[in-house]
Amino acid sequence: MRFIPLTLILVCGFAKADQDERLPNKCEVCKFLTMELQASLEKTGRSKEVLELGEVLDTGKRRRKIKYNTSETRLTEAVDNICEGILQYNVHAERPGSLRYAKGASQTMTTLKNLVHKGVKVDLGLPYELWDEPSVEVSDMKKQCETMLEEYEEVVEDWYFHHQDQRLERFLCVTHILTTSELGTPNAIH
Repeated sequence: MRFIPLTLILVCGFAKADQDERLPNKCEVCKFLTMELQASLEKTGRSKEVLELGEVLDTGKRRRKIKYNTSETRLTEAVDNICEGILQYNVHAERPGSLRYAKGASQTMTTLKNLVHKGVKVDLGLPYELWDEPSVEVSDMKKQCETMLEEYEEVVEDWYFHHQDQRLERFLCVTHILTTSELGTPNAIH
């Protein structure tokens, strides 16, 4: 499953963006939404749990049993907080395109923190305590993620129940969300 992010890295990498514009574009948001959703689903994908649906009161009817790993409950739990996971990302200004968003501290911030620990005064225009808080860019990506997830909820459900044989990022981002101009070079996705 390691090849999945590469597709959208290539696609988002070609998306046209002004160098001064640091807010995430639709392609980047979709890429990270699918990565977070896929990771959330993978955590519960090997569950052997069986859910029993329906009530047996005095009727003697049996409960309907379904596997958790194909249930709506699993999808709901996976989708519930995936955009919160976006807040774990940081801006890595030294990286190009969609690679600028990644989990973990950027080289720049690590270097600046090391300088502070050595006694060098570093002024970023905000208190040191706020250096690890989500940036405006990451907070905007979370907001866009929530909006995108709400807007395309039925598409995600359709993929989950009927199209899991297709890669999520291709089904959601390429087929349903992004226009040809937002994809950049169409051949980059093949």
